[in-house]
Amino acid sequence: MDILWWILIATCFILSFIGIVFPIIPSVLVIWVGFLIYQFLLATANIGIFFWVAMSVFTLLLIFSDIIANSYFVKKYGGSKWGERMAAIGVIVGSFIIPPFGIIIVPFLFVLVTEWLQKRSTHDAIRAAIGSLLGFLSGAFAKVVIQIIMIIWFFVAI
Repeated sequence: MDILWWILIATCFILSFIGIVFPIIPSVLVIWVGFLIYQFLLATANIGIFFWVAMSVFTLLLIFSDIIANSYFVKKYGGSKWGERMAAIGVIVGSFIIPPFGIIIVPFLFVLVTEWLQKRSTHDAIRAAIGSLLGFLSGAFAKVVIQIIMIIWFFVAI
């Protein structure tokens, strides 16, 4: 039976990385399912409070990485405050619209339209929208790194 639980844990960890590209799969949730399967179905002792606190902090970083990265890059590429806000909203909305492409396209379009509505030039609006694309890519990279850290830490802790 232990082999089945380990297969489920490994599947959860793999699905967490698929969730970066297909946001319909909640990456952080499936990582936690893997942790909890181990804790409640395999472990003979608690992994430790430090592990659970650290994983909670990493979970918050995972949740906010896309939003933070998008806002940062929109601002860096000359976007307005409203452009930053719309990039964050676009990430959330885009997660539910045509996954996985919505998480790239929707923030781009939201920022582009927002900058145009504020009477910015086409060049400036496109530049800010490109910032949202770079934000997505850097957010995805950050998620991969954070998830790898979480999974490695899990194996070290057990």
